[in-house]
Formats: sequence, structure tokens, C-alpha cells
Amino acid sequence: MELVAGVDAGGTSSRAVVATVHGEIVGRGRAGPGNPLAHGPERAAAEVAAAVRQALGGHSPALVRAATLGIAGPAAACAFGAALGVGGPVTVVGDAVTAFASGTPAPAGAVLIAGTGAIAAAIKDDQVVRTSDGLGWLLGDEGSGRWLGLRAVRVAVRNWDTPFAALIAAQAGVGSADDLVYWAQALPFPAIDGLAPVVCAAARDADPHATAIVSEAVACLVRTLDDLAEPGPVVLAGGLLAAGTPVRDGVLKVLSERGREPRTSLDPAAGAAWLAARPISPLNPADLHRAMLGGVA
Repeated sequence: MELVAGVDAGGTSSRAVVATVHGEIVGRGRAGPGNPLAHGPERAAAEVAAAVRQALGGHSPALVRAATLGIAGPAAACAFGAALGVGGPVTVVGDAVTAFASGTPAPAGAVLIAGTGAIAAAIKDDQVVRTSDGLGWLLGDEGSGRWLGLRAVRVAVRNWDTPFAALIAAQAGVGSADDLVYWAQALPFPAIDGLAPVVCAAARDADPHATAIVSEAVACLVRTLDDLAEPGPVVLAGGLLAAGTPVRDGVLKVLSERGREPRTSLDPAAGAAWLAARPISPLNPADLHRAMLGGVA
């Protein structure tokens, strides 16, 4: 049996997919954080290896003819190759590349990612050729989950006697506008990030302040994508755009009005496995993508 492995190595978890060169999924695995910049190369490599071992089940790593890892930021393939112990080459690409690959088999296009952060990337031949935003919470990441949380705090403080402010205060565990200011100044990022679902839920319930924040987030994300001026297919990725959120709904509406129908990245690890299998599979890239990822064309 000839196998390939794909990994989506994130800051909180690593997900792996093992498949045959014909596109049949053999197994899936999940382990701890695999980003070497955030957690160090040794721990990251160990967690990625654990995810792949789980996906392999009882199969030998020697059966893996190729592996592709999607990782945010630069990483050395050699650091992961030794930990994986697979029977073929290990390639490291940006997580934007694997997100794009999981949405389309096209060789070029754009991916718009909005999770904790936000970035748009133009992809060509498995490489990021240019980006827009992705500047971090202080300088950018406009329309991201963290941006939503920070915007929610600002709006709540300025509109304290409103139902929206009450929602934010309850989530933060504070009782006054001053307390919310002090809470925010400590930059409790996990808690700030946790305000994004509160904003989305309130927007679903037609709260005017939440609706305005979501509309602003949509405009920011569309502008970030527009900055690329990329004519190919668009793939949406990240927690705010891959799931059923009002932010996703807004972005889809704007792009649909322009005649663009974006695809969705639901399984970046499988996209990585497709990249690994593509050069050695007897199937053409589109058929392999259909077999491995359900036929997004």
C-alpha cells in the first residue's frame, strides 16, 4: 500500500490525514500544537508526529511515500522529517497553501482566512506570491475574531446603557464601564477572542450594535481580499469564514453580487495530503481532489 500524509499544524492543535495515492482516506489523527514559532521546533515536531501516528493506525510510517505539512510561518522540513520517520520526502508549506488546496484543485487563486487573525493570500503553484493584512492585532487583522472582540469592547464602553453592552459585560464578568476598561487594558486575549461568538450571536438576533460590527468586519475582509486583485478562484478559510457565521454570510453576499462563488476550506489536512499525493498519484489532480476532498471543482 502506498500512502501519503498531510498535516495542518496550528497553534492549538495539529490535525493529520493519511490517504492512499488513489485518494482514499485511511485515517485521521489529532495532537497538540504544531507551530514551531509558538511552541519550539522539538515540541511542534513531536506533536505533528503524534498526529500522523494516530492517523496511520497500525500502518508503518515507512509506507508513507510523501508528506506535506501546512504551518504558519517559516519552518524547516528537516526538523519534522526526522520526527515523522516516513518513507518519503517531507515538504513544508504555508498554512495558506494547504487551506487553498483543500478548497480547489486550481493552480492559482486566492484564499481569505479569518480566524483569530485575518489575512488574504494569492497562491500560485503551491506558493504564496503575495499577501494582504496578516499584520497582527495591533496593526491589522481587520475583520478577524480578535478584531471583533476588541471592537465589541470599544462599542460597549461607549454605549454602556444598551443590551449589547450588557452582553459584553456579562461575558467579561464585569459590572461597570470602568471595570470593562480595566479588564481590556490587561489584554486577556483568550477572553477577548471569546467575545467574537457573542458578537456573532447578537448579530443573528438583530442587535444593532453587533450588526454594525459584523458589517464593518465584512467590509474589512472584502477590502483585504480586493487588495490582492487576484482573478482566480477564492477559497474561504478560518473559523469565521468556514463555519456558518454572519461574517461568512456577509462576505458570501458581497462576492456573490460580484459574480464570484467562493469555495470553502473545511479540511486543510486533507488539502495537504492532496498536495503530497498529486505528483505520485495515477489520478489526474482534479479526480484526486474529488476523491480525497469530496469533489470541490
